[in-house]
Amino acid sequence: MATVHIDRLLEACIKQGASDLHLVVGRPPVLRLHNKLRSLETKVLEPDDTAALMKSITPERNQEEIQERGGTDFGFAFGDSARFRVAIWRQKGCISLVLRLIPSKLMTFEEIGLPEICKALCRRPRGMFLVTGPTGCGKTTTLATMINYINEHFDRHIVTIEEPIEYYHNHKKSIISQRAVGVDVPSFSEALKRVLRQDPDVILVAELRDLETMEAAIRAAETGHLVFSTVHTTGCQGTITRIIDIFPVEQQEQIRVQISSNLIAVLSQELCAIASGRGRVAAYEFMVVTPAIGNLIRENKTFRINSIIQTGKKLGMQLMDDHLWMLFEDGKIDLETMIEKARQPAELLEKVEAEHKGVMTAEKRKAIEEIGPVLKM
Repeated sequence: MATVHIDRLLEACIKQGASDLHLVVGRPPVLRLHNKLRSLETKVLEPDDTAALMKSITPERNQEEIQERGGTDFGFAFGDSARFRVAIWRQKGCISLVLRLIPSKLMTFEEIGLPEICKALCRRPRGMFLVTGPTGCGKTTTLATMINYINEHFDRHIVTIEEPIEYYHNHKKSIISQRAVGVDVPSFSEALKRVLRQDPDVILVAELRDLETMEAAIRAAETGHLVFSTVHTTGCQGTITRIIDIFPVEQQEQIRVQISSNLIAVLSQELCAIASGRGRVAAYEFMVVTPAIGNLIRENKTFRINSIIQTGKKLGMQLMDDHLWMLFEDGKIDLETMIEKARQPAELLEKVEAEHKGVMTAEKRKAIEEIGPVLKM
């Protein structure tokens, strides 16, 4: 019974184009649709329902992990229709699940709006390319797009280390090996230790989540490999500071030198609801590590990076707020979304008031009146 039920829920998720399916006790199943939560018109879930739904899709090994650790993560294919990444946890003694829909179609640079220079950076023989941003901002999709571009255009051996594997890649011009942490290898750091003996050209580490993994990724870039990974940080400047701060104080000077020599780019992104209410658009902050930025990293003057990004437009560099402003001016996102995602919201609000004063709609004026006082608190 639970299997039939889960099939119908997954079909609804795919058919409606939702990004996530939430299954929690005390609510009907909920879809995240265009960044808003929408309840399905079915029964309110009880503890036995979520437990049965969990058992219908969860491998034995992961069920044991729930018993031992109170939660688990894994991925599974729903026939040929789609793949889902699943997070399961206990709360108030009951089972809760979130299933994230992983699109089956790999996208192009143009479709997701990546800076054109990313193609040139994908040709680099060595270095580290980081994609940063909050959970659910599309980092995995961006990385999958770049890995697919390399796979289609160059003869490389690509090794991915993921937990779980999300996008499945077929061999094209490259050979591609995808290793799942917890299934094929016990940890990210263990996988990175082994990968250097596997003759890789390109290494994707799904997440730099601890000091050991970060050290191993920097070492891999240093020894002549192109490394892609993600960090949960905000902004390019903040990413550099965060990485350095993870290391002990006595190592930080050495790490600054290593990062300045091996980091090639940072792409920081946010997913924004489109003003029409249907779909989402990515906003990017992008930094290429030029000699000038490399010097700032070495000299511990990362607070000056943003000013260089502002003057680096010919390399495709841009600050997040500049891209948000462009999306707002083009009518792709509304005022609330721009302010919500902005790094310097008060400055953008002043810009709106200054540049739109004569043509301010009642709706826009009302939004400014509501948002303004909050930013001044």
